[in-house]
Amino acid sequence: MDTDALASTIPFAATLGIDINEVTPQRVSATMDWAEERCTTGGILHGGALMAFADTIGAVCAVANLPPGAGTATIESKTNFFRAVRQGVVTAVCEPLHIGRTTIVVQTNLTDERAKLVAQVTQTQAVLAG
Repeated sequence: MDTDALASTIPFAATLGIDINEVTPQRVSATMDWAEERCTTGGILHGGALMAFADTIGAVCAVANLPPGAGTATIESKTNFFRAVRQGVVTAVCEPLHIGRTTIVVQTNLTDERAKLVAQVTQTQAVLAG
């Protein structure tokens, strides 16, 4: 799958500085740089930026598993935060947990430059008929 073409269909991914590296039905990986404009107090990457990153990559994983002509939308998302990000690059790796006819459930792990788990996001995507 052409990751550049895919990223261009998600304007918010560009706003967040997301770089999609790999897309297969089994795995999606991407990176997002720390940036001051994505931070909260004390130079910590904002939880909302991390959640938006994970949601974007989760949606890409769902799209990679959709039947022809179908679309998707997030209907539920659960985030656990484990550590702050004060610099560097965050990596997201998303894998499907369930591929069904009406829903797709994915899990996205966000790690820092030391490969330490920053957050884990589990989300449910609706499968929308085309």
